[in-house]
Amino acid sequence: MKKLAIGILAHVDAGKTTLSESMLYLSGKIRKLGRVDNKDAYLDTYELEKARGITIFSKQAIFQVDETQITLLDTPGHVDFSAEMERTLQVLDYAILVISGADGIQGHTQTLWRLLSIYKIPVFIFINKMDQVGTDKEKLMKELKLRLNDGCIDFEENNMEIFYDQIAMCDEKVMENFIETGEVKGIDISKLIKSRKVFPCYLGSALKLEGVKEFIDGIVKYTERSFYPEEFGAKVFKISRDDQGNRLTFMKITGGSLKVKTALTNKHTDIEEKVNQIRFYSGQKFELVNEAEAGSICVVTGLTKTYPGEGLGIERESSKPLLEPVLSYRVILPEGCDPRAILPRLREIEEEEPELHIVWEENLQEIQIQIMGDVQVEILQNIIKERFDIDVTFDSGTILYKETILNTVEGVGHFEPLRHYAEVHLLMEPGELGSGLQFFINCSEDTLDKNWQRLILTHLEEKAHKGVLTGSMITDMKITLVSGRAHKKHTEGGDFREATYRAVRQGLKQANSILLEPYYEFELELPEKMVGRAMTDIEKMHGTCEISEVNGDVAIIVGNAPVVTMRNYQREVISYTKGQGRLFCSLQGYAPCHNSDEIIKSIGYDSERDIWNPTSSVFCTHGSGFIVNWDEVKNFMHIESYLQKEKVTDSQIAKKVSIEQERSIGLDEIDEIINKTFYANQGKKSVWKKRKTALESYYKTDTYTTVNNITKEAYLLVDGYNILFAWEELKEIAKDNIDAARTKLLDILCNYQGIKGNKIIVVFDAYRVKGHSVEIFDYNNIHVVYTKEAETADQYIEKFVHQNHGNYSITVATSDNLEQIIIRGNGAGLLSAMELMKEIEFANKKMMEAYRERHSKEHNILSDTLSEEDKEQVKKFLF
Repeated sequence: MKKLAIGILAHVDAGKTTLSESMLYLSGKIRKLGRVDNKDAYLDTYELEKARGITIFSKQAIFQVDETQITLLDTPGHVDFSAEMERTLQVLDYAILVISGADGIQGHTQTLWRLLSIYKIPVFIFINKMDQVGTDKEKLMKELKLRLNDGCIDFEENNMEIFYDQIAMCDEKVMENFIETGEVKGIDISKLIKSRKVFPCYLGSALKLEGVKEFIDGIVKYTERSFYPEEFGAKVFKISRDDQGNRLTFMKITGGSLKVKTALTNKHTDIEEKVNQIRFYSGQKFELVNEAEAGSICVVTGLTKTYPGEGLGIERESSKPLLEPVLSYRVILPEGCDPRAILPRLREIEEEEPELHIVWEENLQEIQIQIMGDVQVEILQNIIKERFDIDVTFDSGTILYKETILNTVEGVGHFEPLRHYAEVHLLMEPGELGSGLQFFINCSEDTLDKNWQRLILTHLEEKAHKGVLTGSMITDMKITLVSGRAHKKHTEGGDFREATYRAVRQGLKQANSILLEPYYEFELELPEKMVGRAMTDIEKMHGTCEISEVNGDVAIIVGNAPVVTMRNYQREVISYTKGQGRLFCSLQGYAPCHNSDEIIKSIGYDSERDIWNPTSSVFCTHGSGFIVNWDEVKNFMHIESYLQKEKVTDSQIAKKVSIEQERSIGLDEIDEIINKTFYANQGKKSVWKKRKTALESYYKTDTYTTVNNITKEAYLLVDGYNILFAWEELKEIAKDNIDAARTKLLDILCNYQGIKGNKIIVVFDAYRVKGHSVEIFDYNNIHVVYTKEAETADQYIEKFVHQNHGNYSITVATSDNLEQIIIRGNGAGLLSAMELMKEIEFANKKMMEAYRERHSKEHNILSDTLSEEDKEQVKKFLF
């Protein structure tokens, strides 16, 4: 049997619910034809739906025609409940778009069309109310082709040659077959519909059952059966509760099957819950089943953590809805009602209607609700009264603004109170208007482990981050994790949450932020003689418009304008047109605010006093934490700036190379190198000599510093195992013998110390050795340290630099840059593993070049006096 999930959508008052009733009646599902105005429609079961004559909540009904089972999902048509409709799109195989023949394509109709296009849902179109006076079939079809898609084709065309010709025009391959055979096969038509190249159009009157039977037959004939994988998958699209208070999870099975008592795992919480019941709803009634197969729309009880858009099994999570609330209302509670007590109850409603966005404002100790419009306010009041017996009211509502940035910045967040540690670096870039927030990772696992990276991404996604202009939510930007740091012992998950939030805020403080406001896309139909008045009004409302068409004495103006200026314009239109004008608005999206300075001043938000969204970071020194303001964070941060690395230009590199080339070497210095090289490993060593080598200034790294023109002794601290496993040669040796690799590293560093003359300390971790105390010994001309139990090499190096940075010029060699805090704070230097390797190779190379140059000029080449065996020994030693 072919199973189809078909949603029915329309602009309000297009006759969507009436068409649903007609389809159910003609299929034999219901015996009596219900009507909206009689308040007995099969799918409008909620009292407010009956009272207002509109669909508020999506419902479903199951009926069968021949070998096709159709689950019909009736969705709200009013713009205030668009989010409810959009959630349903996630589970549809096909959609029915109802258009009023009397009104044509209206503003919300085009919004629905765009959504159907975005979700790639094939569409059947039913043009309703064709029994009304003044409807024109040809005119309507032209309008559909012009304003929706040229693939809108009249499937009631009696002339088959014309019909086939129109179909064939939509696809080249079908056109070739049509030219050869003179017809188009039904299977080809079905494929064109499925691929959204053809949109079948039927005309009639749902109220009088005209054209509805043909419409149903067309759906059965031209839809394809969907095929699903054998492995279980499901998409959750709605949460509700029944009359007994049972939590209901509405889902579509998209793979395998689901049985009662099956355990399902929430991917975010890893909580496993069992399915208690599986229900197939049709109207208010439901049938209990033991198993739901792929393609079915079912309702499940027993799950408490599910949410709309969640993917179960192999199914992925859906993206966030495109339609979102633009108004915020303050909830006014009855006297004596504690807002903190009612907040959990409202969260229950938010769970069912996530577009409500219930917000607790800690500073004001009040509840705010973000919704689509005034009609939704009334519905919400009734739900709260009916479910909790609480009479709430709302204020007049305010516009929901948003913020974005115009330039690229690097946000840094650091959280390091005592025994905690986390640092996060985020690259924040402006995105296109309407793109929302996009999160990426561009961070090496050598810098930060994958599990920490995923955790940071979770923290970015879990919160609605506030901007710094008005405290409004941020949007339309790309945020990329580019670097971060954890501590092996002290980092906990919550540390990265704090560091991530602070990184976002610190980046926003640096950026050039702008305020965004919501805009309506509108269509205004009014007498032609009043066009001038309307266009003047729109200009005053900071909108733009143009005349779309003029039909006799009626003109249609289309355009866009800020929501705040158009909120009550419908009443004005009705007033000055004496009821002849109609305004259709749909949310277009967010754009730069027309009066941002005024709004920012009126809101009076101080980002640096928002204790719940701090812009500062927390650092630690001498065992206690201290606050660093956002503008000073980069002076204290522990990791090198990502953007600073990117700013290194070719000219800077060329300049550095030029400086290196200008350096020269003297004969005395060459002799000194040879002496130290050949005799470094003979006799008793004085490891900590006070005298520097002649070439120290020549080979000294750029990170070494001097104070008051007094050169400090140079110390190189090497994180032993970090370097060992970063160098491929040593890493390979370590696979067979870690001691051999360690010895090889020490020998290389001994040779390097002989050339450079600096003091080298190599630190190895021994923190896992129970009862181990600090072990320090000399290996030839360098120092070797094994740390004590529970102390890492990083910690030892940090302590050494902190205690000695004032007396010595210290450089730290480590591939994970953990000592950046000391380097940044105290002027010490940093070498990565690869930089150290290059430094050693460079020193060896320059030394040998200088040696050969000198002795070739004096015709006193050492190799001339050595045997071949001795030459090989010298080479091994030097290289």
